[in-house]
Amino acid sequence: MIFVTGGSGLVGSFLIPELRRRGLPVRALYRQRVPLVAGADGVEWVEGDIRDGLGLRAALEGVTHVFHCAGLVSYAPQDEEALLQINVEGAANVVDACLERPGIRLGFVSSVAALGGVAGTSEQLVGPVFLDENAKWDLGAEHNAYATSKYLGELEVWRGVSEGLRAVIVNPSVILGPADWNRSSTRLFRYAHQEHWFYTPGSINVVDVRDVVDMLLRLTLDTTISGERYVLSAAAVPLHEFLAQAAASFGKQGPSVAVPTWAAETIWRLEHLRSWLTGARPLITKDTARAGRHPVIYQTDKVRRALGMEFRPVAETIRWCCEGLQEKVRSE
Repeated sequence: MIFVTGGSGLVGSFLIPELRRRGLPVRALYRQRVPLVAGADGVEWVEGDIRDGLGLRAALEGVTHVFHCAGLVSYAPQDEEALLQINVEGAANVVDACLERPGIRLGFVSSVAALGGVAGTSEQLVGPVFLDENAKWDLGAEHNAYATSKYLGELEVWRGVSEGLRAVIVNPSVILGPADWNRSSTRLFRYAHQEHWFYTPGSINVVDVRDVVDMLLRLTLDTTISGERYVLSAAAVPLHEFLAQAAASFGKQGPSVAVPTWAAETIWRLEHLRSWLTGARPLITKDTARAGRHPVIYQTDKVRRALGMEFRPVAETIRWCCEGLQEKVRSE
């Protein structure tokens, strides 16, 4: 019996159909209403919340494997408390529930944000920074609330491993898939579809959701590896190039005007003020304005050696996502 959290999210909505294709029984957690997930026939949906430790313990009755895909991605100041509740306390509850049932194996979806990012300022750095699973979290550096929550969530898994839990962690970069226009990374495709003129210089590390699901499944179900984490990232792509490819796949015009650094710095400050005055979430935050300003390349030798797999080319992923999103638009 497989238990999945975050079944309505990008990773979970692709993971559950793959589990069913393997012929495995699946129990999945949902909040408020059962999500519509294609290929999820026969799934046992359980209403609950990862912040409810007692509920999780009950949901794990008879379970052999847990895939923890639930999480909050946000850079808005208003969500700092929610990030701690969902990404840290939620992870702790999942780990504690697993520890109460010896023999359970956990597949945990983290993020490259938990690696700690780039130390130093852009002016101090020369050339791209290469990061892998051995990157050390700098406790003295400034980290955004999202990255901190993912790092602390991982610490809960390492605590579980030290207490006997068999677990493996994956650290994907920005996950791409044809999902809700208004959620997560899919908003990048919406931006390209709307033919905006502007883009910020910098690069973005991306990975296909199908690769994330395939590698997560193999590491958790097909190996006995435990106490290891694996970076999942296909490539680092200039943001302008990414948006241009997406726009071309939609038959749209790509952005052509680069936003200078000073303008981006001004915009996020104005957005912060607007957010503080109105309570609305900022369209751009300090973290998103500065993201990708200095090139970071995530190295994936470890997972490729462990599984003998390669990542899909980014251009192929972009085309697939755009085709899927256009199908959704036509069906609505």
